[in-house]
Amino acid sequence: MKSKKKDFGGGRDIISGLPDELICHILSFLPTKEAASTTVLAKRWKPLLRSVPSLDIDDSLCFNPPMTYEERTTNATSFMRFVDGVLTLQGNAKINRFHFKGEDIIDQMWVLEWIPNVLKRGVSDLDLDISSLWDSFDSMFYHLPPKIFVSETLVRLKLKFVQGVNISVEGDVSLPMLKILHLDYFKIVTGTFNKLLSGCHALEELLLYNLMWDKSLEPGPFFVNVSIPTLKRLTYCRFEEFDEAEDFNKSVSLSICDNPNLVYIEYIDSIADRYQQQVSLDSLVEASLGLRLRSDLVYNQRYHETEYSMSFKEKSNVTTLLTGICNVKILCLSDNTLEVLGCCRDTIPVFNNLIELTIETKPDGIWKSLPAMLKNSPNLVTLVFEGMHHISSDRCEDEDGCLCRYPTGFGVEVVARTCLSSSPVKVLKILNFGDICDDHEDVEDDDEDEEFVYCLREQIEHVEHFI
Repeated sequence: MKSKKKDFGGGRDIISGLPDELICHILSFLPTKEAASTTVLAKRWKPLLRSVPSLDIDDSLCFNPPMTYEERTTNATSFMRFVDGVLTLQGNAKINRFHFKGEDIIDQMWVLEWIPNVLKRGVSDLDLDISSLWDSFDSMFYHLPPKIFVSETLVRLKLKFVQGVNISVEGDVSLPMLKILHLDYFKIVTGTFNKLLSGCHALEELLLYNLMWDKSLEPGPFFVNVSIPTLKRLTYCRFEEFDEAEDFNKSVSLSICDNPNLVYIEYIDSIADRYQQQVSLDSLVEASLGLRLRSDLVYNQRYHETEYSMSFKEKSNVTTLLTGICNVKILCLSDNTLEVLGCCRDTIPVFNNLIELTIETKPDGIWKSLPAMLKNSPNLVTLVFEGMHHISSDRCEDEDGCLCRYPTGFGVEVVARTCLSSSPVKVLKILNFGDICDDHEDVEDDDEDEEFVYCLREQIEHVEHFI
């Protein structure tokens, strides 16, 4: 008996037989450049692009393989005109998603002019990632179109402009549907920032990178309030280069209270002028801290010019922040945070719920805060080191100055750290194993590099897994 083969179309064009709405839905999953290329297939396909509800545009499709600067500039202009053409072709057709990624030579002012077009068409997902620089630097800090702050349809808004964009709001903010807000490289005054968040009543995820607080337009004191009952995830990151900028203030009082549903926070910044005194984040599960000292304090700490160079106010601010997050189960501390905690290790609160602690280290880092941190984590199960950079110094001979074994008397007897021997840690992980450095140029024995790692394992009596 001959086997029967199923006929899935007999060579016919099945896709062209589908309804226009279904074909447009399929095209919405393709990059817009590829979706546009389908218009050459047949006359019927030409008008379909105008009804595609999602546009996903990436300039990498136009700048590969590498070109000369002149070729890239010409292609950039053609690429921007292509986007103009697609938006014009679609007219007032409804649009759900508009994603644009520009990593080469992109005119950000040109991109900003597209925002009103997609807003009036009911866009719910707007993602603009401009990681490139245009020829002229005069385009720094263009203003976002004001209509972006009164959208009734936006659910997801992600904006990144490495040349910087200015956020100014004259009227009220109304973003009732917005659940995800990511802002990167923005200049704003604190009053406008507070107004912006006050209009986001459904926000669940807030990511703020590289916000520049404009002190030239606003007198102090500066106070920022993040208080959103629906908020679940908060990321606030201002990196060290902004501490040195003269045009932007360096000290902002931060309040992160009244966020009853917050489960995750990442906070990277220099120590704020003030934290809310009654911070209570009982729902918090995971936190990542990247606190840093001012540059002059970092210098004093590293070269031991003064043991306690932080002011009482700064120490109190750090303690207030730590107390607010002490209910977390998972905590990550950056190398800079270790330096900060080293100045106020006597006031580190108890982390009763903490079960996993990750420590980031660097070659010139200071470890004196770790003994206090481990002693105040009575239920810790997993201890993770990202890198294992250790410098032998005078602090290693201090009972509470390090985690390595320290000598007593004339160095004959070596004593283990009580913070380790009494620790309940069962899992010890060391990731991205780094160089274990010594201040001296001559290294007597290369095996000493690994000895410190196994020293940790031996001193923590309850370790069951060493990874």
